[in-house]
Amino acid sequence: MIASIPSAVLQGVDGCPVVVEVHVANGLPGFTVVGLPDAAVRESRDRVRASFASSGLPWPRRRITVNLAPSAIPKGGAGLDLPIALGVLVASGVVAPEAVAGYAFVGELGLDGSLRGVPGALALADALRSHRLVVAVEDGPEASLGGGTCLTAPNLVEVVARCTGRRPWPGPPPATTGPQGTDDGSGAAGDLAEVRGHLLARRALEVAATGGHHLLMVGPPGAGKTLLANRLPGLLPDLDDATARVATRIRSAAGIGGATTSLLRRPPFRAPHHGLSAVAMIGGGTGALRPGEVSLAHGGTLFLDELGEFPTTVLDALRQPLEDGVVRVSRSHGSSTCPARFLLVAAMNPCPCGEGGVPGGCRCPPAARARYGRRLSGPLLDRFDITLRIDRPADTELLDRDPGESTAVVAARVAEARARAGARGVPTNAELDGPALDQATSLDDRATACLEAHLRSGKLSARGLLRVRRLARTVADLDGAGDTVESRHVSEALFLRGGRDLLFGEETR
Repeated sequence: MIASIPSAVLQGVDGCPVVVEVHVANGLPGFTVVGLPDAAVRESRDRVRASFASSGLPWPRRRITVNLAPSAIPKGGAGLDLPIALGVLVASGVVAPEAVAGYAFVGELGLDGSLRGVPGALALADALRSHRLVVAVEDGPEASLGGGTCLTAPNLVEVVARCTGRRPWPGPPPATTGPQGTDDGSGAAGDLAEVRGHLLARRALEVAATGGHHLLMVGPPGAGKTLLANRLPGLLPDLDDATARVATRIRSAAGIGGATTSLLRRPPFRAPHHGLSAVAMIGGGTGALRPGEVSLAHGGTLFLDELGEFPTTVLDALRQPLEDGVVRVSRSHGSSTCPARFLLVAAMNPCPCGEGGVPGGCRCPPAARARYGRRLSGPLLDRFDITLRIDRPADTELLDRDPGESTAVVAARVAEARARAGARGVPTNAELDGPALDQATSLDDRATACLEAHLRSGKLSARGLLRVRRLARTVADLDGAGDTVESRHVSEALFLRGGRDLLFGEETR
């Protein structure tokens, strides 16, 4: 007899529907799984059989063949345990096919028959929206965010009893869309009022948060680069519904933070170590494709501290996500497209010893400084809208007891300026392009002449011109200007953008 049980597996951050076909026939007892299963799926035969014994369910002493269709797609994870178990019960005649009609099943089975949650419950629920989805109790709230019918059970015995009508299904699990903190508690905290001095850097943070402009800070150790970067997420507004849903799916698919009970409303803040690999940064893997740091930062901030210590291959892999807002990962066993629209904030020392630019402080030979500066390729550096030199504050600034503006005050200005960008049909000015950018950045004569001079001198590339126009639009929004971008806005944008000479000096050219 053959049974077909609907289920789903993760492919990147999306759910892929799968049909679990189980065939039970006469012959030597055996259990075979086909259809490109990974090690976790192949091991399901041992978990399923042990759960049958612990639950008091009869195990057919016959030949069992499990096919995971479509067979051309790799299958990974332990979420297929429950549909395989139901397929064995139906194919062996213990449960009638009508009892499981209209249901889909996702869940890992323990050896005692308990039902456990799996990563990516929201994405899997989206893929199975047309079915009544049965998941573990811990996955119930997250799966309910998918909008379909979600049912829960604590173990295999209860699943069978409720499908066959011997016991009623409980009510749908509660799901909320309330606020939720950063996804991993990675250290983004504190108030902007705690920052002493750094008036220019505070202005740069405000502009970056308003327009979604990528920011690079260069300065000696202890100057306050990391302190400033950790204050930036507090300036960002809550995620809108669409972005919150995508960010929650990414976080769930990566298995971060355990069971999710609500949409992720606060922008994520990711601060990976500089020793990570390109796969960890971009995503992928040898088995099922998984999201990387750039996707986990979607809708929020990706902070790369000690940027000069990151491998060159990892940094250059950021070019395409910074332009397109997505990551397209292709492997021999499949491909996946993951969202990656994030605000990149980076900090680095000006030279290997860290004292470059400090009078009498640098101990590095020119060749070492040149090698260090070349770790940032020209195309990557060109993608930073704001490049800023951060020097150590003066003694009087550090001892000043008068705090600056708080995060709440600056965040209110950011929200007001972002509302102006929203009226143009884009979340931030960094996403303005084409006719929308031309219409939004109507330049006066002096602003146009200023940009033409920088283009003729070679200080601006075509991409640089585009980013300066977006940056000037953000400065104008913060100043409450009208539709016309004035020369003072362009001048501030050009100053904030800086250049390679500002960061690394003449000897790196």
